[in-house]
Amino acid sequence: MSALIQLKGVDLRFGPVQALRAVDLRIAPGERVALVGANGSGKSTLLRVLHGLLPPAAGSVLRDGARRQAMVFQRPYMLRTSAMNNVALALWLRGTRWRQAREQALAALARVGLAEAALRSARALSGGQQQRLALARAWSLRPDVLLLDEPTSSLDPQGKREVEALMAQFAADGMTLVFASHNLGQVKRLATRVVYLEQGRVLADLPVHDFFNGPRLAQTSGEAELFIRGELA
Repeated sequence: MSALIQLKGVDLRFGPVQALRAVDLRIAPGERVALVGANGSGKSTLLRVLHGLLPPAAGSVLRDGARRQAMVFQRPYMLRTSAMNNVALALWLRGTRWRQAREQALAALARVGLAEAALRSARALSGGQQQRLALARAWSLRPDVLLLDEPTSSLDPQGKREVEALMAQFAADGMTLVFASHNLGQVKRLATRVVYLEQGRVLADLPVHDFFNGPRLAQTSGEAELFIRGELA
């Protein structure tokens, strides 16, 4: 199966900090890939490289130019306008006529259960509602690949369940998901594959069952075991 995104030998530095080290990664259509690892392991940086927001210092990033992608950040930015306009503006910037953009925005809000909040200020919504609004904004662009950076980290249990349900629905509709998460229960529920990072290196890339139940790759350090047991932040 052809890759949607492929990284080959990608390095990235922020000044003296080596953020990514010789990363090889291939994302195929229909996968649900979870990026896991302790704080500072490189998950968010890797997502930004996958989305084209950060150019690598070395190596290459290959994309299927016919496929669309979108990204939802850990704390998505809300424009100082209505929930509907937050979605419609994204569509308008992609070239959709404004009237049609508003119609599509309403459909996207209904898709995530926010139809009744369409005219409310986006910044007045709860954290869970804002995250669902960000998902509506991304979904409205009809991406083939959706990248998510800790999409439920700041939400209450109800908000987490709502966002996870939407991610599962998107995946069931054929969307490819790549998401960073510290929530190992979430990873088990949603992922088909786990990529474990440590100090910017990919140390394990396994099917989700094998990652949690089988022997991990020999080069993984003791940190991986501590992380999986929940003993490493």
